[in-house]
Amino acid sequence: MKEGKSELELISTYLKCFLVGGLLCAAGQILIDRTGLTPARILTGYVVTGVVLGALGVYQPLADWAGAGATIPLTGFGSALARGVREAVAEKQWLGVFTGGFTAGAAGICAALIFGCLAALLFRSREK
Repeated sequence: MKEGKSELELISTYLKCFLVGGLLCAAGQILIDRTGLTPARILTGYVVTGVVLGALGVYQPLADWAGAGATIPLTGFGSALARGVREAVAEKQWLGVFTGGFTAGAAGICAALIFGCLAALLFRSREK
């Protein structure tokens, strides 16, 4: 257990994380079931929503409160991109518009590429 946190605080943190992450996933599932939107469009919508909410400064308080429940889903990735651009623009002016998102998203993108390559090497694709 983390120092300084009681068991009750830890359970509360896990519950907030589960509820926020679960609500984001449930909203995506409802969009898949009830609309004609493809999963790719929903994915893109989640990232764009995260960028917009991050740029407006609304997403960070949610991420601070819900922890991984808000930072792990695609909306968290979009928020991280917006934060990266904002910080890079403050440091490098207009050049930051082009470099900030890459810097902020580099770890996630790199992990996706590495694990995608590993999966392609370890498993065979087959037709359904």
